[in-house]
Amino acid sequence: MALIEKQDALDAYCDRLKHAHTIFVDTEFLREKTYYPKLCLIQVASEETEAVAIDPLQDDLNLKEFWDILCNEAIVKVLHSGSQDLEIFLKEAGRVPHPLFDTQIAAAYLGYGEQAAYASLVKQILGEELDKGQQYTDWSVRPLSAQQLVYALNDVIYLAQIYPVLKQQLGDKKRESWVAPKFEELTEPSKYAPHPEEAWKKIRIRSDKPKHMVVLRELAAWRELRAQEKNLPKTYIMRDETLCELALNQPRSMDKLKRVRGLSDKQAEGKFGQSILDLIEKGLSLPKSEWPAKTIKKPFPKEKQAALEMMRMLLKIRAAEEGLAASLIATSDDLQDVVLQGEKADNKLISGWQYDVFGKDALALLQGKIGLSLKNDEIVRTDLNA
Repeated sequence: MALIEKQDALDAYCDRLKHAHTIFVDTEFLREKTYYPKLCLIQVASEETEAVAIDPLQDDLNLKEFWDILCNEAIVKVLHSGSQDLEIFLKEAGRVPHPLFDTQIAAAYLGYGEQAAYASLVKQILGEELDKGQQYTDWSVRPLSAQQLVYALNDVIYLAQIYPVLKQQLGDKKRESWVAPKFEELTEPSKYAPHPEEAWKKIRIRSDKPKHMVVLRELAAWRELRAQEKNLPKTYIMRDETLCELALNQPRSMDKLKRVRGLSDKQAEGKFGQSILDLIEKGLSLPKSEWPAKTIKKPFPKEKQAALEMMRMLLKIRAAEEGLAASLIATSDDLQDVVLQGEKADNKLISGWQYDVFGKDALALLQGKIGLSLKNDEIVRTDLNA
């Protein structure tokens, strides 16, 4: 029953799966030619059941019971780098499964690498080399080959083996509380909801003038909504470069619209082109107080630069000692805030596990209680009160 294509087989598997305490799950999907991911395969296993692949492309397969089990609050769902899987589950099941354990996140807080790939993690923990031959296969084509099924099922077979290792290591290092908020963030439905009004912020344009930004905002939101409606990639509607040209040049007539690179005469002359002209007009007619503007960050004071550099060195030392990527402890903005405001800084370095790992040392450095020195060609902390 490695591949489930019939309802009776799925019902029988779900009857056993619903008693599980932990479920290991992964998906295969396509997104190259659609806005929304197309779910092509679901791989699932538990401590009580064997690994199977469920074929959601079978029209007569009702997955309601499976979605109910996946969203059961009494069952822990284990995934690797699960945000795209969870986006699919939200669309298909109408809910985001909870509670979760993401092995990529757990691994980052255990020193395996900030974004360790699944194959890398299996290699590091289990010493197994995974076959990547089916990595770029078209999962929508049927029938699936034996090689495809082996590849797909390995995604949950080995997941079930690395999960207890990571869970044990988190417990041994007392880092469960470090990863728990990250797991919770993954289950927030708003994380996966598209926000057309914010789409313009992801587009790089060679201007920061509000007059250009307001048009870009209107065009980007329109493109996002049109892509959703037609279930097409955004670039199939219009490329970023064309959006930027329209925002910068702001054509107000069909003739000028035809001159924009990336638009055909047919597009410019039809309803498509008229929609663009209307959007440009709409953006420019808004009150200037509603035009978006990029936030300009104040330059960091030169007289504090030396303290900031020492803080960065201290962060590298502590990150290495804890076996963590420095970015998991603090961002550049976090460091700047602490240098400028000390104990009054309102960020994670003044509370939570980051304070214990780095924040208290950072404050001590600013207060002159510890220093940095060279020992055996390495930078080390020195207690100046000793």
